[in-house]
Amino acid sequence: MTANPATEFQTLHEFVKLARNRLSPEIWDYLIGGTETETTLKRNRRALDSIAFRPRVLRDVSEVDGRARFLDIPLRLPIAIAPVGSLESFHPEGGVTAARAAARFGCISIHSSVSKPDIETIGTAAADGATIYQLYVRGDDAFVDAHARRAVEAGCRAFCITVDSQMYSRRERDIARRFVKPWRRDATGIDRQAAFNWNNVRRFKDRHDIPLILKGIATAEDAEMACAHGVDVVYVSNHGGRQLDHGRGALDVLPEVVAAVAGRAAVAIDGGFVRGTDIVKAIALGADLVGLGRLACIGMAAGGVDGVVRMFEILEDEVRICLGLLGVTGFDGIEASHLIRAEPVDAAHVFSAFPLLNLDDPGY
Repeated sequence: MTANPATEFQTLHEFVKLARNRLSPEIWDYLIGGTETETTLKRNRRALDSIAFRPRVLRDVSEVDGRARFLDIPLRLPIAIAPVGSLESFHPEGGVTAARAAARFGCISIHSSVSKPDIETIGTAAADGATIYQLYVRGDDAFVDAHARRAVEAGCRAFCITVDSQMYSRRERDIARRFVKPWRRDATGIDRQAAFNWNNVRRFKDRHDIPLILKGIATAEDAEMACAHGVDVVYVSNHGGRQLDHGRGALDVLPEVVAAVAGRAAVAIDGGFVRGTDIVKAIALGADLVGLGRLACIGMAAGGVDGVVRMFEILEDEVRICLGLLGVTGFDGIEASHLIRAEPVDAAHVFSAFPLLNLDDPGY
């Protein structure tokens, strides 16, 4: 970045506009798109917009602190950079940029196995930052074991297996542009993801000490199964609306998962989270960590490490203001009683949380 990010960026929507100008049309569509009708993507945002706050007043909120802990990792905010494939499409240094930004700000970065560079390089770049490795299963048990060992040796704090990608979805923005992501050009091992099952999860827990995260849980039944198999983190996700069409919004799924987990595991979530108020809603409903995927990619495209850090600083300010106006001084004071169902005021889409955004394409 040539300018000072603290002065160049004052609102979150400013990152979106700059990222749009810097990214090619096919990468932009890859970033913002979902599968088929994009109903699940829109429901992610609608679920967040269907919750209103019940603020309490006349509390001493002269000091508000957004810090939290996840897997005993101290965090400046309860957020993580969610795993995204091909991060190098958004910034030349890919996962290194994400790791450095997360480490500088004080949050977690989760790194996809279909993003560059390798986890060893990322681990070195992250220094003392907290990293997690996310795997798409493309081989047998020995393949999974090898990646788990690499994650441990690279200093990762947990190992995440994505479980909602047993089939390739039809992302029609990509198809219409005839754009094929690099990891889809070679279909070697894709059948392994479809075959991966609870027996493989049990085997992993029997063999490895690193905490295990299952990403892509969307029902209470599967959350219960995950806990029964000793999974350490149940990660609520619908892949940002990029896998199953006509799924539920992630925040709509969260309460039943939290109830099923009943404290036996930590709970993470992603899917449409782009504002500080979104983060507060998720924590109030029982999440321990909120993943930011598209938003982090936008920050990377707009300004690299400095851009992501500045973006998170603005989010932190939004969180601080929200908590204070709700009458609490930190996340330990927020609970479901601060929320109530409400009708959304606008039609939901991927950027409907930014009403001042004025991009060239209609609807965005």
